[in-house]
Amino acid sequence: MCLINISAGEAFELLRPAALVGSAILSTFVFASASRRFALITSILLGIVTLALPLIAAPLYFAFVIVNSKFTPRNIRRRWLISASYAGILLGLIFVYLKLDQGRVDVHLWKANQARLNYDRNGTIREYRAALSLEDNPHTHKLLAIELTDAGNLQDAINEFRLAERGGEPDDSIHLRLGELLDKTGNRTDALGEYEKYLKTKTCLETPAGGNCVEAVKRLSNR
Repeated sequence: MCLINISAGEAFELLRPAALVGSAILSTFVFASASRRFALITSILLGIVTLALPLIAAPLYFAFVIVNSKFTPRNIRRRWLISASYAGILLGLIFVYLKLDQGRVDVHLWKANQARLNYDRNGTIREYRAALSLEDNPHTHKLLAIELTDAGNLQDAINEFRLAERGGEPDDSIHLRLGELLDKTGNRTDALGEYEKYLKTKTCLETPAGGNCVEAVKRLSNR
């Protein structure tokens, strides 16, 4: 049996467009039905309420229709054209909303996290880059640098760690990570400078016997 490896968050994101379209269709049915019974403004309000609360408003409305089955239909010219226009406007607004929603920074960060959980490093890097194209954030630079390091893209990782440091990212380990990367790329002089910076950070000053601090001392001793 083939099981689909998908998180609840991913399932929600996949189903959300379909749910919105389904709500729009249900809202249109309510609007079309209501326009035969009520004034146009009332029909629009009922349609909007159904769009917002489809599982509550639609059953209540159709229950009302069943109970009040005897009515005199309103003679509205071009009623179906009005209903089609209503549906078109709703679907257009949903399309615009989804397009704008996909471009939010937090959406890209969420996608990056989902990709990371699914061991999709390329997807993670792509989403972090997309988030940074919208907002220059030092923490995101650091997260991207870590992924680039794991992907073996050392020079880009160094650049991203530098940007994180300049942006004020408070993580002291950036200096240690930079030192290790600079060592791997053959830049021993700059690597030693980063180890020295790391040993002067709050992390090592408060807990000098910490594992990473001891490692930095060892690397400095191998000049």
